[in-house]
Amino acid sequence: MNLFADFEARVATLLQERVAAGALPPDLDLHRFVVEPPRDATHGDLSTNAAMVYAKEAKAAGSNPRALAESLAEGLRKGVDVIAVEVAGPGFLNIRLQPAVYDAVLRDVLKVGAFGRGEETGGAVNVEYVSANPTGPMHVGHARGAVFGDALANLLAFSGRKVTREYYINDAGAQVDVLARSAYLRYREALGETIGPIPEGLYPGDYLKGVGGELAAEFGVRLRDAAEAEWLPLVRARAIAAMMSMIRDDLAALGVAHEAFFSEASLNGERDRVAEAITALRAKGLIYEGRLPPPKGAPVEDWEDREQTLFRSTAFGDDVDRPLAKADGGYTYFASDIAYHKDKIDRGFSSLVDVWGADHGGYVKRMRAAVQALSDGKVDLDVRLCQLVRLMRAGEPVKMSKRSGDFVTLREVVDEVGADPVRFIMLMRKNDATLDFDLAKVIEQSADNPVFYVQYAHARAASVARQARSVFPDIDLSAAALLSADLTLLVDDGERTLMRTIAGFPRVVAQGAEAREPHRIAFFAHELATQFHSYWTRGKDQPHLRFVNEKQRSVTEARLALAAGVGRVLRSALGILGVGAPEEMR
Repeated sequence: MNLFADFEARVATLLQERVAAGALPPDLDLHRFVVEPPRDATHGDLSTNAAMVYAKEAKAAGSNPRALAESLAEGLRKGVDVIAVEVAGPGFLNIRLQPAVYDAVLRDVLKVGAFGRGEETGGAVNVEYVSANPTGPMHVGHARGAVFGDALANLLAFSGRKVTREYYINDAGAQVDVLARSAYLRYREALGETIGPIPEGLYPGDYLKGVGGELAAEFGVRLRDAAEAEWLPLVRARAIAAMMSMIRDDLAALGVAHEAFFSEASLNGERDRVAEAITALRAKGLIYEGRLPPPKGAPVEDWEDREQTLFRSTAFGDDVDRPLAKADGGYTYFASDIAYHKDKIDRGFSSLVDVWGADHGGYVKRMRAAVQALSDGKVDLDVRLCQLVRLMRAGEPVKMSKRSGDFVTLREVVDEVGADPVRFIMLMRKNDATLDFDLAKVIEQSADNPVFYVQYAHARAASVARQARSVFPDIDLSAAALLSADLTLLVDDGERTLMRTIAGFPRVVAQGAEAREPHRIAFFAHELATQFHSYWTRGKDQPHLRFVNEKQRSVTEARLALAAGVGRVLRSALGILGVGAPEEMR
């Protein structure tokens, strides 16, 4: 049951009736209004701005805007589940519902496996995230993109979309040659050579020592005196494989997994897919040979004063046309990215989501232009940028890692505090806002630690059943028994607040998926936990509000149903976030 979607449908029907009566224009856009909780809970249960949104259309059609509001209000009042509808201010409608509405919502929570899950809808979505260069262990900044992308994929799937989680392996280009040379140095070290300080420009971290040992075990001294042209491809392939194995293990420790891995090197394999993509754009008249104008203001990295192959990205809103070939004849990174996104489109995805670091913000317009051109505007590319993470311990910046050489690794953070705190805290801020992550605070067992606070609420909800059994040994806690509880006994404001919040979960899921903002789920879980803890605490001072009341079995059964509903919704929310829902907290 999505209460808000239900009333949106009712309002849309009433608007269509006004269209049929000539009080509104026939081409009315029915997607402009919303039904949402009122800002002030004393104003009612639901609020809609429909009358205000369509006031101009009503006036143009010769109808009084106030009459539109009254007409909508009168129509809504006919619902048997509606107590009252009031017209407020410039045209807001405030709706008060019968308590039985929330009783029905709670029963729906107890009936279904995952309350708020959407029906399968829309085309397939490709969510590409992490995609760290396979040149070493992932750092804590990668953790944020990994958590955000994984939670977003969970949210889209929960909302009813068919989702593929993809990792783009950047295994072509100069950086993997640097990796190979760094690993080769460790190979010689494993053979007994003293290599001294790692030369500048190579990767200094200790993580490549194991790769060097494996190379020595496989090849012996065979590669030591070989020419670079002979050993480089062998070492590169094995070093990339080792790095990807390490990355997969680190992601698994964070609870992140991908269904698909795409190799950049495959774009220039037996088929030159980059050339195919350029040919496809050329056939659309979007490729030409020309010169780029000198950059204005700050230097542009890919500007060269020469004749070159250019993509008409300005035709799709970009600031300048973009080069596809370098001076040496090789493809630009952008050309390879065009080919990769063409492959996604060819695989049948109707929507693409790329999760990038904030430093790639300048790359967004050109990539959107390419996808629009390749798909003739039929495929949407949504780029989500993740801002930096400042790692702290008790308010002090954390020093660099010895293992990586120059940064703190993702695995070090997960091993110290656990996956759940990493995931939840990184989803408590919007992805485009800088995040302070304090290693000391995220393991505190206090209300100031949001992940503990929410998980503790779930554990408390589970503990109610254990308490009930100790007082009523014969009590039936099955779903069927809870469904038969007399929910009309839940009359306290705290109980009704919990039920109203639970009823809003499907709306939060739908809106979070539409906006592609999984932090909304984290905020919702924290709000529901706060309300549950507040009610629990009141019960300490007011015994009649305790969940388990020895003298009132029927009230206890109703409150057990409420606690079970809270637990189920918290479990669904935490599941979307990829965070555990413990039954007990130590």
